[in-house]
Amino acid sequence: MKNNILAILLIVSLSNATAFASDFKNASLSAGFEFSSGNYGLSSNTNIFIIPVEGMYRTGPWVFNVAIPYIWITGSEGILPNGIRSKAPPMSTNTTRFGLGDIETSATYNILSEQERGTRIDLTGKIKFGTAEKYLGTEKEDYVVQLDMYKMREKFTPMLSLGYEFLGSTADLKLNDVAYGILGGDYLVDDQMHAGFELLLAQKNSADGANRSELSLYINRDIGNDIYMRGYVLKGFSDGSPDGGLGVKFISYY
Repeated sequence: MKNNILAILLIVSLSNATAFASDFKNASLSAGFEFSSGNYGLSSNTNIFIIPVEGMYRTGPWVFNVAIPYIWITGSEGILPNGIRSKAPPMSTNTTRFGLGDIETSATYNILSEQERGTRIDLTGKIKFGTAEKYLGTEKEDYVVQLDMYKMREKFTPMLSLGYEFLGSTADLKLNDVAYGILGGDYLVDDQMHAGFELLLAQKNSADGANRSELSLYINRDIGNDIYMRGYVLKGFSDGSPDGGLGVKFISYY
């Protein structure tokens, strides 16, 4: 779904750990893939494959991001990215569909940065535009407010994110606004690599949906020439999350 030795990229998601170099560089481009699979409480699995292309620009205390995903979904028409159910389970059918997903933008403002104490607090606002093709998104705008808190302790940085999503509904798709939290920790292995975990807990986003509960483990590594590689694996523990997933992202800083 932004971490650091202090900064950004979410999304979400990938996550709080993609911006290790952003304190030293003002812009980045990234691309990779994400794969997840789960039954989301239905009788068969839905597989979701995403190729996200993302850009970041930092100026002063501000960080701006934009993400454009291309999505393949094989499984129930009732399942959208992030575990959203667009139809009740009895109406679901198995299909394969693909195309551009919802474009997401975000702006992050650094509220507090105390380098001597290793403390950082960021406030982020996100807008997801309803640009996805049918059955690849909700066709409505979503809005997110998120507060990220970090406390660096030598090589280990615990982090906590609290957020609230305002989800757009249509006549056929009634969604609930969602509160969520992310608890994580990042460990600096050496000058080229750091690793960590993130535990996401979120309320259910619809009457047919379920709470989200999932754990991801990641590694970020400097592979040279201001290029970083991020890999992660994910395990879901509820019907609102995939049963499992993985992803790889390459980030080039400028």
